[in-house]
Amino acid sequence: MFIYPAIDLLNGRAVRLKQGDYSQKTEFSDDPAAVARRWVELGADRIHVVDLDGAKAGKPTNGAVIRAIVEAVGVPVQLGGGLRTDADLETVFGWGVRWAVLGTKALQSPDWTRTVAKRYPDHIVLGVDAKNGFVATEGWLEVSQVKAVDLAKQVSDSPLAAVVYTDIAKDGMMSGPNFAGLAEMKAAVPLPVIASGGVCTLDHVRRLIDEGIPGCIIGRALYEGSLDLAAALALTRPPQ
Repeated sequence: MFIYPAIDLLNGRAVRLKQGDYSQKTEFSDDPAAVARRWVELGADRIHVVDLDGAKAGKPTNGAVIRAIVEAVGVPVQLGGGLRTDADLETVFGWGVRWAVLGTKALQSPDWTRTVAKRYPDHIVLGVDAKNGFVATEGWLEVSQVKAVDLAKQVSDSPLAAVVYTDIAKDGMMSGPNFAGLAEMKAAVPLPVIASGGVCTLDHVRRLIDEGIPGCIIGRALYEGSLDLAAALALTRPPQ
C-alpha cells in the first residue's frame, strides 16, 4: 500500500480542517515545502496536496507554494482543489504535479473527465468526497443528490490513475476511516481506491492493507504525532 502524507494549503500555509469546515482550521506551518521535505526524509515516496483556496475559488490558487513543494521533495505530488478546466490541468502539470485530482468538475461533467483521462492517462485521479454517501462539491460546501459510488461508476471505464474516497464525517476527526464505504467503492469500480479521512493509528493502516486498499492519505494524525509515518510506512513494505 502507498501512503500519501497530506498537505492542505490555505493562504499559503499548511493547515488541517475538521470535516471540511473552513472555520475549524488548525495551522501547522507557514512553510509547507519544509513540511513536505520532512515527510520525504521520513521515507514518504509521494505527497498529497490540497489547494483549499482553489477548491473554494474554482481555480488553482496557491501556485507558488505548490511549485515550491514539487521542487523541494523530488517525489511524485498529487494535487486537488479547484481543477476544473483544460487550462488548469496544463498549468498544474506544468508545475511538475504528477496526478491531478478532479472532484467538483467530475460531478458536473463526467464526459470531460473521461476526455482528460484519455489525454493524460494514469495522471487523472477521481476525487469522490462523500457526505452520508452522497457527493459533496465546491470545497465540500455543497452536497449533491448523486451517490458517491454512482459517480465513480460513470467514469470508471476511463484510464484514471485512482479514486480518492473521502468520507467527510471522518476527515480530521481522528476516529478511523469509513471501512464500509471503502469496501463498497472498491467492489464497485476496477480502479485503485485511495482511502482518505480518519486514518490515525497503525491498526487503521494494517486493516486497510488487510482489506486490499492500495493507498491511503494521512493528515492530522501525522501533524499531531498520534501516528508515526516511518512506522506506518514500514507496515507497507516488505522486510529487508
